Parts: sequence; C-alpha cells; structure tokens
Amino acid sequence: MAKGNLYLLPVPLAEHADRASYTLLHLDIINHIKEYVVENEKTARKFLKEAGLKIPQSELIIHDYGKHSREKINYNLVFKAVEQGADIGLMSEAGCPGVADPGADVVFEAHKRGIKVIPLVGPSSILLGLMASGFNGQNFSFKGYLPIDKGDRSKAIKDLEFVSHKERSTQIFIETPFRNNQMLSELLKSLKPQTLFCVACNVTGKDEYIRTQSIADWKNTTVDLHKKPCIFLLFAP
Repeated sequence: MAKGNLYLLPVPLAEHADRASYTLLHLDIINHIKEYVVENEKTARKFLKEAGLKIPQSELIIHDYGKHSREKINYNLVFKAVEQGADIGLMSEAGCPGVADPGADVVFEAHKRGIKVIPLVGPSSILLGLMASGFNGQNFSFKGYLPIDKGDRSKAIKDLEFVSHKERSTQIFIETPFRNNQMLSELLKSLKPQTLFCVACNVTGKDEYIRTQSIADWKNTTVDLHKKPCIFLLFAP
C-alpha cells in the first residue's frame, strides 16, 4: 500500500489576513485531510474555518505539537494513518511550518519514514520582510533570536553589522514581541548612523508597518512595537 503525504500548510501571520494567506489549492487540501499535527489547536481550527473547511471539525484528528507536548509526541501514532495511505497536514501557529518553527522535527521524521513532504505556498514573515526592505535579496541570512544578555546582544548586533558590510549581505532576526522596543533601543545605540535598518511589523495585518531608513533617521522616528510581531533587517553599506 502506498503511503500518504505530509502537507505543510502555512497559517496567516495576522488577524483578518486569511484572504492574503492561501490559494484555492489550500481549500482543496483542507477539505481532503482529516488529520493534522499543530502547534496551536485553537489557531489551527480558526484558520481551517476561515479558509472554508466543509468537513465537520468534530471529525478532525488533531495531534498537539505545542511546547508542552512535543517532547512526548508519539510519531508512530502521528504517522499511523499516513503509513496506511492517508494524507496528513502540519501547521505552525503562524506563517510557514518548519521555518523558524519546531515543526521542522515533524518534517524530518516524515523523511526518515519515507513519507512524501509537500510544502504549500503561503506567508513567511522572513521573506515578506526581505522583499519589502529594499535590501540585498541574493545574499541574506536569518539569525533567529539574538542573545538576551545585554552585553552579548550588543556584541551580536555589532557582529551582524560587520558581516553585512563585509559580505554585502542582509541580516535578518527576530525578538519576542514584548521585548521589541528594548531591542530597537539597543540597535539604535549599537549600530553606526549610516547602517540601514528595516522594521517589518505585523506583516499582512491591517496595521502593517514596514519602514526602511538609516539608523540616523530611526533616531528621529517614534514608533511603538510593543507586543507586535516584527521582523528586523539590517544592511551595512
């Protein structure tokens, strides 16, 4: 018997951004699949409803892959139906599963079991931020979270600036939303005035804010990023 497939379904990045987040193919897939591995069940069920799910949600099988469950997840149970020919879906809490996301472990497990992995197009704040920044899109690096310790973080920021200048590369990173304003303050202190910096905040949302300018100009800009999902990008000419 042929094995089923693991579909990677991106989830909207912001509230009320569903129309900008999926294609007609998504509608076909979600009305075919009845089993999912998800990071956040509430988010996943909401997305499925907004995307046009016709299957009764009571018929869905949801495997929890949240931070309190992933260490004890039973992959034999997760992939049981797939081994018997059924398809299954993987969803992150927001954006693309497997990209800056623990779902990458589920994808790797599928590969180990010889299960076909099918990624679907959808919103990635990393790429959308890069697209909108005006920075080098041929040489870029995503660094994830920078250190929390102030000294280590300041050094990491200066290292990113050095690498960007030396390699002509765009450096991309993120921060926990409630620390965004502190991160911006640290960036303004640590980076050179001529370094270019972009904030891509709440991408695809109604209050989307994307702005690129020099550090010197950012010092004269007032913006509140508190508790808003952001991507930060820098380029040192």
